[in-house]
Parts: sequence; C-alpha cells; structure tokens
Amino acid sequence: MSGRRFDAVLFDRDGTLVEDVPYNGDPALVRPRPGARAALDRLRAAGYRVGVVTNQSGLARGLFTEAQMHSVRARIEELLGPFEAWQFCRHVEEDGCECRKPRPGLVLAAAAQLGVDPARCVVVGDIGADVGAAHAAGAASVLVPTPVTRADEVAAAPTVVADLVEAADWVLGQVSPKTVLQQNVHSGSTARPQNVSPVPRRHVLVVRSDSAGDVLVTGPAIRAVAAGAARVTLLCGPRGRAAAQLLPGVDELIEWTAPWIDPQPPPVTEESVELLVKQVRAAAVDEALIFTSYHQSALPAALLLRLAGVGRVSAISVDYPGSLLDVRVRDDLDVPETERALGLARAAGYDLPPGDDGRLRLRGPLPDVTELTSGEPYVVVHPGASVPARACPPDLCAAFVTALRGAGWRVLITGAPDETVLTAQVAGSDGVDLGGRTPLPELAAVLAGARAVVVGNTGPAHLAAAVGTPVVSLFAPTVPYARWGPYGVPVVRLGDAGAPCRGSRATVCPVPGHPCLSHVEPSAVVSAIEELTCGF
Repeated sequence: MSGRRFDAVLFDRDGTLVEDVPYNGDPALVRPRPGARAALDRLRAAGYRVGVVTNQSGLARGLFTEAQMHSVRARIEELLGPFEAWQFCRHVEEDGCECRKPRPGLVLAAAAQLGVDPARCVVVGDIGADVGAAHAAGAASVLVPTPVTRADEVAAAPTVVADLVEAADWVLGQVSPKTVLQQNVHSGSTARPQNVSPVPRRHVLVVRSDSAGDVLVTGPAIRAVAAGAARVTLLCGPRGRAAAQLLPGVDELIEWTAPWIDPQPPPVTEESVELLVKQVRAAAVDEALIFTSYHQSALPAALLLRLAGVGRVSAISVDYPGSLLDVRVRDDLDVPETERALGLARAAGYDLPPGDDGRLRLRGPLPDVTELTSGEPYVVVHPGASVPARACPPDLCAAFVTALRGAGWRVLITGAPDETVLTAQVAGSDGVDLGGRTPLPELAAVLAGARAVVVGNTGPAHLAAAVGTPVVSLFAPTVPYARWGPYGVPVVRLGDAGAPCRGSRATVCPVPGHPCLSHVEPSAVVSAIEELTCGF
C-alpha cells in the first residue's frame, strides 16, 4: 500500500450511494446515485477496500425490520457490486450510542472489520454528520453535497466535490485542489471556481482486436467511453472493421492484425509492430482501454501501447500486469461479454449517459434493401458461421427453411460471398437466396426488417441483437452461452447445451455427428419463431 494515502473508502448509504428514500425497507425503491457504480468499480480495480457506514434509526422506530434492511443491502450490492464491510447504527439519537454518526463508532467498526487503520480510511458522505464521524475516528472525509446538504456543512468540510466520480478522482490522487468545488455560502449553491477551467476531455483509444461479433458486443462500452471523451479511436482487426464502422461513438479507426488473437495469425515482425506503434503515437491519444474476451490476454496490446507512449492503460487481466496497466480489473465471472466490457469502462471512469439502455446499437441510417426484402413478412435463416464447430448442418438448415415455408413464412437465406454454395443448398426451392448479396450494412438492414432470425453463435446473431430483432439461437456450447448468447433481445435457444463439446472452445467439432445441433427438430424452430413473433 506504500505511496497511497488510503487503504479503504467508507461510504454513507442514503443520499450518497443511493437516492435518499426516508426509512426505506423496500429493495424496489433503491436507485443508485449518479456515478456510483463507475466510482466504485474504479476504486475496487485500484485495490481499495470499500465499505458502507450508515445510520438506520428506522429499525429502532419500527419502520422496517432487520430482514427488510438486509434485503435493501442485497439490492444495493446487486446494483453496485460487493462491499467488504457493512456497519449499521440501529439506534435513535436519544439512545446516546457511540455508533450513530457523527460519533466515530461506525467508522471504527468498519476499519476493524477490514483490518485497516482508521487513519488510512476516507469517509464519503453527503451531510455534516458523515464528515464529523470521519474526523472523530481519525479518518479523512469527502463531502458530496445534495440539495439537502446545508451551506454551513459544505463550508466546514475540508474537501467538497461535485459527485462520486470526482470523489474517486480525489481518492486516487487524480484531482488537484483546484478542481475541488468551492461553496457559495450565501446562495447555498455549489459550482466550480470561476477562475478554473474544466478538465479537458481526452482522446481515448479503445482496442477490440477480433471478429465482427466481438466488436458489436463491445459497442455499449465504447458508447460509454464516447460519452466522456473528446474523441474515440478504435483499434481493430480486419475481421472486425466492417462492424466497427457501424458503431456509434467511433470517430476513427486504426486497423492492425493482432498475432495473439487472430485465428489465422500473421508472423510477428519488427516492421508490423513498428507500424502500429507509429500509428498510435501519431494519433496522440491520452489513454487506452483494451477490451478482450475472457480467454484472451490484454497484456501484449498493453506492452505495444506503452511503447507508443500511451500514459494510461486499462484492461481486464487475470495475469499479473506489472507496470503495463494503470487500471486492472480481475474478472472470472460468467457474465455477458457486453456487461464485462461495460465493467471495464466503468472502472476506467466512463459510464453510459442517461437514457442509454446499454443494449447493442448501430449507427444509422442503414441502407435501403427494399429490392431484396420487398413482399410478405419474412424471417431470416443464416446457416453459416465464422467457426465451423458453431454451424448447423446444411441439410438440417434446409429442413428448417422447408418447415418455416410450410408454416406460412417467407424465408430469406443470408450468407457471405464465400458461402453462396451453402446458401443455395439451404434455400432450395422454399427460400429466397441472398447469399453474397448483403455486405454487413445491408445484412443489418435485412435483419432489421425480419420478424426473427435463425442463426448460430456467429456475428449475425449479434448484428440481429443490435437492430432489435428476436433470435432463434442455434447455440453450440463450445463457449458459454451466458457470455455469448444474443444480448438484450428476445431469444429462444435450441440445441443440446450439455453436449460433450461443452466448454471446449473448439473451432472444428470434436465430437462425431455434431450432436449439439444435429438433433434440432424443424418443428422446434417453427415453434420458436411462433413464440418470438406472437403478437405481430
């Protein structure tokens, strides 16, 4: 811990971490304060212990039960992540206890629970009692005022900031005294000092070196970065470039094939490495976020970015990063890749703007594909996959098309230019063959007009999610569905989730007969389409 002022950050609950609902015993009423998750993720990623110290006199007043208090606690942790210490004062002021803030008991108890010196703690709160409790315990304090904070409390506080993001900046040593708020005691308002310019927004490089689907699922995290950055440059590989061009928030692209990620990696040469370093240096970025899948390492990219002079680098890394990373998130949870990427963005100080639901999204407008899609309502069957082990057998896909046509659906079959033989076989006489006719923007438009899409675990599944179209997911379990299932849209998953290939990450099916997908019944696909399109 040498070189740091603090070991632990202790937060007040109501009015600081979550909106103040008086005497709340209902988890459904919990609403995080702006910037709370981003601030906490950054502090955790930097190695700080985090805890909560909160007065809860409603328990003594009989306004909620112990069980209700802990159900609210559980909801807060569900929304904001885990806290290593919780300390509650269950008394009213008349009890004269030593734990009720502004007395020091809660802070001392939390420090003891965490095994740290109170002098190495900082308390973050919204009223004078939080500041008083910190000082009584020998801890530091940061005040984050709200409309209920009194002017005299702000005037008396040694450190006052605008929000929880700035509180995290202060703890991390990334904000100078000039950026701390000053208080206008006469008006009761808080504002930045008039003679101090706001901190300029930064040029951020985001890295996602993989296929189209990988780039698409990172889209919400890139939007989060774009919401707080002056400019966003995306470093991607050739397999992800077309998808990168469709993402909102991306201002420019750098294309480079990462030899440690691409499935057909080029040799590592001094010339190719020097080219990337020169391109990044010429872009003059202020910081970088490296997004990877759970089985990939961010450290080779971090090394090259350091050589290019990037001053702040953030990434998820289970492996020890040494001096390669400034913000390191350790991750081994089975969460959707989209949420995993958002977690890194928050840890680096970037969050989605208000009103952004965090779903996949594309930059519009999409091309006019009326010539390809005009006619009765349609569904799409996309039989190909970038990884052979994830593709459904062609004859079975053809049976799906026949069954869907028999159920009254017009069926469009899509595929890349090198899949035209496959799409023709699957279309037969019952489907409309669009193989080779839909570059990624046109494919997105076709999928946007479909009532549903039948597709394996491949880029077009995530493209369908990005345009809000329901998916029948023919998902081979070689990678976890929890991470890679279509995100944020209605989905029906088909296939054997417990097949022997489960978790193998195989590119070619390792089991004879491809049992995870070869036994999907055409009638099941028809039923899934009917379930997803009910109400159309």
